[in-house]
Amino acid sequence: MIIIFDGICNLCEDSVNFIVKRDKKAKFKLLQFQSRLAKNYLENYNLKFENLDTVILIRNDKIYLKSDAALEIAKYLDGNWKYLYIFKIVPKFIRDAIYMYISKNRYRFFGKKESCMVNKKEIEDRLLK
Repeated sequence: MIIIFDGICNLCEDSVNFIVKRDKKAKFKLLQFQSRLAKNYLENYNLKFENLDTVILIRNDKIYLKSDAALEIAKYLDGNWKYLYIFKIVPKFIRDAIYMYISKNRYRFFGKKESCMVNKKEIEDRLLK
């Protein structure tokens, strides 16, 4: 499974760190949205590279976006996080509206960096380049 994330977003960095700590079997590989490889993946799935305001999960050659991606990721985390998947019963338009409000304001709420945070060994080992 591959997670494509915004490598300069503080919220995204915290989310990636959260996932890595709860993914002891390293099921997830990570890919910065800003990388050339991510652009190739997005083109393969006919997604526009510009202004993509979502985490992306690719699992079994299927792509998940917005709240679907977040819930699918939670489903595979160690511990009780998999139970967050119950929020799948909330209508998608409601889940995605909340997700997109946070996503569109993520830099304002949480800030951003000049470059990706890939400085921790456990993240670097999972990062696709």
